[in-house]
Amino acid sequence: MTKLIPWIAALALSACASQPAKVAVPADLVPAGEHAVERLAARGVQIYECRQKVGGGGTEWTLVAPEAQLFDAQGAPVGRHYAGPHWEAADGSRILGTVKARADAPLAGAIPWLLLTAKSVGGPGRFAGITSVQRVNTAGGGTPAVACDSATLGRSERVPYTADYILLAP
Repeated sequence: MTKLIPWIAALALSACASQPAKVAVPADLVPAGEHAVERLAARGVQIYECRQKVGGGGTEWTLVAPEAQLFDAQGAPVGRHYAGPHWEAADGSRILGTVKARADAPLAGAIPWLLLTAKSVGGPGRFAGITSVQRVNTAGGGTPAVACDSATLGRSERVPYTADYILLAP
């Protein structure tokens, strides 16, 4: 019975944090010469602000930042994800990502799946050797359902999301 408990906890976490694993990651989101080091589940929000469209001509919801907690396969908190985008481990190691490729999420209303190049911008530790991050199995986080117009200009909305972040290294 005790051997089933960690398995059940991991299954429950993956069910809450992501969609079924049978959805394949698109090939352009898989970096050559790198392997998965760790898969982290994220639970948080995508923060949007109603702003003027660049170049004028109306308003639109603009992503300002993510704000999420990161959990390991056993459900233990290991760090956070925030503007930059940054991923910061509890040990102080931190990486900064730059989007390299994107794919539409299989779920309607979900933020896109991404491949990001990553560089260490913190101390030594858990995330220091990570060179790429995949964001997959997203649910939620898409642009707010409420109107963005002249009456709501400057308003912020926090849209809940979950995702799996796969950390990769050579």
